[in-house]
Amino acid sequence: QVQLVESGGGLVQAGDSLRLSCKASGRSFSTNAMGWFRQAPGKEREIVAAISWNGGTTYYADSVKGRFTISRVNAQNTGYLQMNSLKPEDTAVYVCAAASRGRISTTTTGYDNWGQGTQVTVSS
Repeated sequence: QVQLVESGGGLVQAGDSLRLSCKASGRSFSTNAMGWFRQAPGKEREIVAAISWNGGTTYYADSVKGRFTISRVNAQNTGYLQMNSLKPEDTAVYVCAAASRGRISTTTTGYDNWGQGTQVTVSS
């Protein structure tokens, strides 16, 4: 079992950058895959990015490729989502999740533990 707490969200202008953090507690984080999801008002929850337990494999949604970078530092029990060139359509609640299998999943059912989410708002 892993407890996850996100931070780093806020209100920014289009073109700005933010770095989201996902701090984990629990001894098994280093063997868990990690994913970031987002949900905007009036839209379904969608995968943003994911990373395998050892960082060797990553996945990005087409809408964020070239702008977002997912990473992790297992020694710190922390995952990150670096978001550059932000657009108004990136506005959403961003949630991190951990998957005990250690492999990347692009669906919510692939994850065992979830954080509470952090709000990202991008103005024009």
